[in-house]
Amino acid sequence: MRHERGFTLIELLIVIAIIGIIAGIAVAQMQSAPKKAKESVLKEDLYALRDVIDQYFADKGKYPESLDTLVQEGYLRKVPVDPTTNSSESWQVVHAEATDEDTEGAGGIIDVKSGADGTALDGSRYADW
Repeated sequence: MRHERGFTLIELLIVIAIIGIIAGIAVAQMQSAPKKAKESVLKEDLYALRDVIDQYFADKGKYPESLDTLVQEGYLRKVPVDPTTNSSESWQVVHAEATDEDTEGAGGIIDVKSGADGTALDGSRYADW
């Protein structure tokens, strides 16, 4: 009696099932990758814009009037594009209010938020970042 070497049908089905499970997990992970990338870019852009606003205030003693002021003064090369809205015009700015101690900084931009309406993967709203 000859003993031939090879795989049985059961062994092949098990290997195919394992490959299918691994492929299913990989596809599920890859579906959220573009959204994660956009959220990372948005967080970095918000950090950079807020840092530049603080630098402007430290140098000039007042807040910038607009994001375009930061470009004109050389603090930014260009206003970044919001990755969730694909526009550099959708940023929501928060203006400083006048106080008795700081009349110079009144009216300028103290914070920037995303103009996107959506929610992040963690459930928070982009506009609240």
